[in-house]
This record gives sequence, C-alpha cells and structure tokens, in this order.
Amino acid sequence: MPSLRDDFYRHVAQTSESPMGLEVERAEGCHIYTTDGKKYVDLISGISVSSLGHRHPAVVQAVKEQVDHHLHVMVYGEFIQRPQVEFAALLTSVLPESLSQVYFVNSGTEATEGALKLAKKHTGRTKLVSFRNSYHGDTHGSLSVTGRDIYRNPYLPLLPDVHFLDFNDHTQLHQIDNSTAAVILEPIQGEGGIIPAETEWLKAVRDRCDETGALLIFDEIQTGFFRTGRLFAFEHYGVVPDILCMAKAMGGGMPMGAFASSPGNLKAFTFNPPLNHVTTFGGHPVSCAAAYANLKTLLEGDFTAKATRIEEMVRETLAGKGIIEVRGKGAMLGLELDNADLTQKVVRYCFEKGIILGWTLHSNTLIRIAPPLIIQDKLLRESLQIILNAVASD
Repeated sequence: MPSLRDDFYRHVAQTSESPMGLEVERAEGCHIYTTDGKKYVDLISGISVSSLGHRHPAVVQAVKEQVDHHLHVMVYGEFIQRPQVEFAALLTSVLPESLSQVYFVNSGTEATEGALKLAKKHTGRTKLVSFRNSYHGDTHGSLSVTGRDIYRNPYLPLLPDVHFLDFNDHTQLHQIDNSTAAVILEPIQGEGGIIPAETEWLKAVRDRCDETGALLIFDEIQTGFFRTGRLFAFEHYGVVPDILCMAKAMGGGMPMGAFASSPGNLKAFTFNPPLNHVTTFGGHPVSCAAAYANLKTLLEGDFTAKATRIEEMVRETLAGKGIIEVRGKGAMLGLELDNADLTQKVVRYCFEKGIILGWTLHSNTLIRIAPPLIIQDKLLRESLQIILNAVASD
C-alpha cells in the first residue's frame, strides 16, 4: 500500500527536484505541525499569506458561516452576493477614492493579468514598461512583464512590446512615452531581493505616467495588508497607482486576489464586447467572507506597530553579525549573506531546528523573513537566535 508521501511524488506535479516534503497534519498560529510529531515555526507565513497566522479564529468562523449559506452560484459579477459586496465596500473604504472599485480574482498572477488587460483596453495602447529583477507571476502575461530572463526564456515568445528599465534609475524614465499603456512595478521588489523603491524615483515614475497618459500599476501582491507596516506599501511613499494588484495575505489563508481602480477605468471591461474579462471562481463567496474577516481584524489591531516591532527586532538581532545586510520594511525583510553555500547551510540548519525560512527566485544569497504579524517577541527572539547560531556554525 503506497504511503501518502509516495502518492505525493507519484501523482502531484512537482515544481522542483527537491521539495521540502513536510507532511502537514495541522497548522495554527505561527506553527505548522507534521504527521511525525514535529513542530515548525513558520517565519515566511506561507510566502507572505498568513499574516494573522494559520487558522485565525475570525477567519475560520467566517468560512464556517458562509459554507452554511452557499458556495459558488454564478460567474463573477452576475449575481449580488453579500460576501463579495461587503468585502468590496470595506476594502475600498480604506483605499484612495481613485481606487473605489475592485475586481476579484483567485490569485496574484490573475490580478496582474487583469491589470495589464485593463490598461491596454482603457488606453488603446500596447506598450508595457516593467523593471529588471521584477516578479509578477508565472502565467504568460505576468511572465511577460517579469524582469528575469532565466524564467522568461523557456517560454518565448511572450507578449510583444514589453520594455524593461532599471529599478530606481531616473535616467531611463524617458522610455515611458505616449505609446505606453502601463508601467508595472513592485514598490518593494520581493523575489528580486527585497529591494525598496526610492521615494523620489517612485514619484518621478508617477509624474512621467501623468505626463504621457500611461497607467501606473502597483503590484502589491506581496507587500499588501500590513506586511510592510502600512496597509499597502504605497502609503509609505505618498504615491497612488492607477491600478492596485493584491493577493497573498488578502484571504487570510483562502485563495483570493483582486485589482482595484477607478469606475472610469474599469468600465472598459463592460463593452466592445461586454463580458470581455470574466472569471468563474474569482470572488468566491467563501474566500470573500474569509477576506472580510481578515481585513476587519487587521484594521482593528495595531499591526503597523507589530510590523515595525518585527523589523526592529530583526535588525537589532541580526544586522552585522555575519549577515551583510538586512533589507526591506516592516515584516518583509531579506537577509543578504556572503555566499550561496552559506545561505543554503543556514536555511538547512534552521529547517532541522524547526524554523522555516524563505528564499527568493532571483538570488541565491538572500534569505527571506516574513513572519506572521501576530508573532510574539519571545518566539521571534528564539527563532532569530537559531538563525544566528546557523550563521556561526561550522
């Protein structure tokens, strides 16, 4: 009789030759428990998803209550469903007026796809501008604006008329011109190495888009929902995008994504032809109920202070102690190490000690730390000490 592990490798498509292979029994708070009785501290929140920790009671209760009403009833946008409407109203109430309508999807890459289509449809233009070392998803459109050739090249040709500039470089912004439909960027490049945008550069990008009529798309799929200490990272900069992409922490652990814009922009999806951007499961009522509970809990708590405290503790504990640099904002941090071998050793050592760390797709010398925002000082301090021990170990 094959084991669950055997069936995992036999029947579940793999994305690497060496998956982590934890056999999960349950997860709660900051911990993941495996079927062999081990307990792991999740310092990456399922890749920036579980900001309130695993199975937050408010999210679980919302899911249970919605299941008793209905699951899927109709493709997105056709029926009035209370969970969708209530979540959209709450979300847009805390966004700028220019982002007062939201289109729900299932994931981050779908949010990117929808945003790119909206920009092209609204402007009637085809040129897209992105940035080197960016990451916007793995579907064809999203991959087309991802600035890393190693991931693009196996799937060429991708979308035409995509142009890549250097992040934080003022001298190249003239390439945003009157033929540009959209400029897409992450306020903090995540997979590219946790690289924050410079404030004056980001404002210059906004100004250039205004001058040329290009729409500015912010990919806040990873940075959203207090991950950086503000509800969205653009609030650190005082720069508002024309389209905002969201996902990951949005659903409190349920699959959820969205992009928000103005009613005038989103109207482009309603004609020539109507229904020209649709989704079957986007805005699923159970996911929307979970997302509403998640956002309500985040807004009622002091998660700006929590994310700030996490950053302070990480910098105080780790900076300069065998670690070249700590980058990022709030609870979205990257540890730059000396070389790839040391990086692999630290991740492996911590994993053996029950600490799950992250990595990025673009750097073999960077470790990602993105703990649940609910993590207590004591647990974080103990976890950081294990990282220090890993760096210092032979």
